Amino acid sequence: MRSPAFLRNPTTFVIFGATAAFCTYACMYAFRKGITAVTFEGMAFAGISYKIWLITAQVFGYAMSKRIGVKVVSEMSPGRRAVNLLLFIGLSEIALLGFALVPAPWNIIFLFLNGLPLGMVYGIMLGFLEGRRQTDAMVAGLTASFIFASGFVKTVALTIKSDWGVSEFWLPFVTGALFVVPLLISTYALTLLPPPTAEDQAQRTERKPMNASERRAFVKNFGPGLILLIVSYVLLSAFRDFRDNFGPEILRDAGVENPGIFAKTETMVAVGVLMVMALLQRVKDNFRAFAFLNGIMLAGGLLVGFSTYAYSLNLLSAGNWFLLTGLGLYMGYVPCNGLYFERLVAAFRYVSTVGFIVTLADWYGYLGSVAVLLYKNFGHANISFREFFMYGGYILAVVYSVLVIASFSYFRRRYRAEIALREPEPVS
Repeated sequence: MRSPAFLRNPTTFVIFGATAAFCTYACMYAFRKGITAVTFEGMAFAGISYKIWLITAQVFGYAMSKRIGVKVVSEMSPGRRAVNLLLFIGLSEIALLGFALVPAPWNIIFLFLNGLPLGMVYGIMLGFLEGRRQTDAMVAGLTASFIFASGFVKTVALTIKSDWGVSEFWLPFVTGALFVVPLLISTYALTLLPPPTAEDQAQRTERKPMNASERRAFVKNFGPGLILLIVSYVLLSAFRDFRDNFGPEILRDAGVENPGIFAKTETMVAVGVLMVMALLQRVKDNFRAFAFLNGIMLAGGLLVGFSTYAYSLNLLSAGNWFLLTGLGLYMGYVPCNGLYFERLVAAFRYVSTVGFIVTLADWYGYLGSVAVLLYKNFGHANISFREFFMYGGYILAVVYSVLVIASFSYFRRRYRAEIALREPEPVS
């Protein structure tokens, strides 16, 4: 498909691409996060909270989707992206219909089926945007969407439940159905983006699908640094997902009962992170930008710890603490959902696809999320969600920060060694 003439203007191209990416992924969240807005108060199965079962099933399905996506996303041709994106989201909505129709607890399986196709959507989205001089700005728009959309979808779902009288079981399906038309429009907009130019490839390195041997070679080449980074990302993802899934419970335990707070806090977090990430567009040197991202990630981990400590001393209100922990978590989470690997690949001139690396990291990240859910329920069932999240914040601040520093140190040594090899020896 030939791209419209107006996309030849660089500024218009960035705004259009970032907006299309933002809207598409925000719509996807409506098919995934409607379930987190309700608590299913008093419901349990086999002695375990019904919502714990639902969230665990969905997150496990999402994690399995990431594992499948390591192959599917990395090998997907550009022409199949839009069709597959709509197919996967459509299957997730059918699963939500099954959840509404089948009585509890047998409908738990449908939350697994809901998460199973959705985990590949983000990697597909990155395929539309990566490998361009404008990728940083467009990916900033994409990542801002899942910060904003998380709170927005909760607010929409709670409003539907309150104003329309929709039951908790039908709420996820109805929430998703409201976003079908916007999803179709925004996905079509993504297909209008032209492929990377020769100048893009010269500055950001060529991007192409990767087969199994190419994926193994990439992991082997950057093994130590990737392992440290992925371990840190597992920890970060687990507690970001915990905050996202159990935000109502955390805030209710802190004495906050306001459905609109999610849209308010997450919108503020999204704006803050978007502004920081958009500044990266001005940094042309790829490794310098990579170092800048590592600094943001480190600052985010420390912010989670310090804000939690201030809240424990009653120096912060519950709402501001929730806001700052979200800001800190997303300062670490957002770079690893595209920009970190975008600049890593460009700095080392490694022909590959960012969608593969992000999906691989997400696979382990969501396994960590499942582990935290199980640990909370079976290891600390008597501790409130708020207290558990506070303890996690302290652990995150220390362990995550150490891992980020260690990972960056490895990549810095590697980069300096490669630069030394590229430079010609002086003539004697």
